[in-house]
Amino acid sequence: MDTNIDSPAPESSLPVYHPSVAPLSYLLGTWRGQGEGGYPTINSFSYGEELHFYHPPNKPVIGYTQKTWKLSSGEPMHSESGYWRPKPDGTIEVVIAQSNGLVEVQKGTYNIEEKVIQLQSELVGNASKVTGIQRCFRLVEGNLCYEVEMATNTVTLQPHLKATLKKL
Repeated sequence: MDTNIDSPAPESSLPVYHPSVAPLSYLLGTWRGQGEGGYPTINSFSYGEELHFYHPPNKPVIGYTQKTWKLSSGEPMHSESGYWRPKPDGTIEVVIAQSNGLVEVQKGTYNIEEKVIQLQSELVGNASKVTGIQRCFRLVEGNLCYEVEMATNTVTLQPHLKATLKKL
């Protein structure tokens, strides 16, 4: 029997997450589905969507990308990307840059047991009309569901988007 005490231990197949990211590791991966949008100043619409959450090694953040497309033609509609920084105390900070030039800095909370993330804009930059955004993400029967509310300089906070996504 050949035993080499200098050989490394077998690598674990379990991913290693930064301790701050571990409570939200259920988000990691790619989610795809459909959503509906509307607002008092625009016509209602439906869209396809893909979210991707990833964990840069050894960093206390979750990277985030999102893209949407018209269901009828597949034509791109909107995209955004950013970083989610969960804190051990159940708070979270999020920065998002949208393809239309709008930038959001959001703060909120997450609940590990209920798998709910609530976000409220602290700053909306480079927006001529948008004054506030709220986002709520919830894991429901294995699906990632979210709702977005938006306020503008002429309309108070109103429902804007909602979607249900399945993990690929």
